[in-house]
Amino acid sequence: MVLKVFLFGMVFAILALFLEMILIEGIEKIRLPQKFTQIIKIFFVVALIEEFLKFLVVREAVFESKELDEPIDCMIYMIISGLGFAATENLLLLFPLKSEVFGKLFQVSLLRFISATFLHALSSGIVGFFIGISFFRKKERLKLISFGLFFATLLHGLYDFSIIEFEEKVGLFFSAILILISAYFVSILFKKIRE
Repeated sequence: MVLKVFLFGMVFAILALFLEMILIEGIEKIRLPQKFTQIIKIFFVVALIEEFLKFLVVREAVFESKELDEPIDCMIYMIISGLGFAATENLLLLFPLKSEVFGKLFQVSLLRFISATFLHALSSGIVGFFIGISFFRKKERLKLISFGLFFATLLHGLYDFSIIEFEEKVGLFFSAILILISAYFVSILFKKIRE
């Protein structure tokens, strides 16, 4: 099951890339103010699509599986989905991309390679936590999973925004702080979900 989720995460990253390119092209045709357009692309196209597709991997591959028998499994499978997703993104570092958003996001650097991998794992872990607790609160499942996706999308969007919009050193510093705070937060969620 672990390998299946990882590979599905890799494949869904390719789907995300195509969806993002189509939507970004459409949004750029609308001719909104540049900063507003950039925020829409970063938060509502890239971050939201990627977080939702990582969730979709786990929903489709794991939700009905007998291997999903503890709430902590949700966090683990979501993190595996995120790592598969990050693996594809890191492979894409080797290829130039047309869009300015993608060009800046996929700049070849060791720090980006590592930090984006952590970002995908951590944001997926957050969604996994909310999926896990939704098993105890079935009536609130949609609300809990939506909240997890919202929080993960916000984290992902802030990370991407800092890399794209801030000058290099400030962006790297801000993204590193986000990763560290998120890692601490996810470690607390791991402890909480075990209770």
